[in-house]
Amino acid sequence: MSEKKQLKYDKAYLRIAQEWGKLSFCKRRQVGALIVKDRMIISDGYNGTPSGFENFCEDDEGYTKWYVLHAEANAILKVAASTQSCKGATLYITMSPCKDCSKLIHQAGIVKVVYHEGYKDDSGLKFLEKAGIELKQIEELEA
Repeated sequence: MSEKKQLKYDKAYLRIAQEWGKLSFCKRRQVGALIVKDRMIISDGYNGTPSGFENFCEDDEGYTKWYVLHAEANAILKVAASTQSCKGATLYITMSPCKDCSKLIHQAGIVKVVYHEGYKDDSGLKFLEKAGIELKQIEELEA
């Protein structure tokens, strides 16, 4: 696929991830993720509480509860519960991964991460770079 056509697909997947993030009940930040393999969306996720928990991500002081799952973790866990595999897949995420999620991304076999905004702590990106995972930031999402 040409670089121009790939960029068009990358932006479209990121826009879908952005829409998916709007499903999050988190007030501080809504993050969406898609996992794509062989040009098929094999998983999606957004940040939120685990299944069966109340949909309040923040405590009374506005801090995120420790057990809230990040969007990419939710997407990877959905794949783990299915017959699919992340090996060789691309993760599209609206915000670059934190250091904990970057370990999951690497272990899941994801080979490329395309993200929109940078997270305040870039140690996750540095880890992924060291692990040989291709990283691509796209700030402008219009087609």
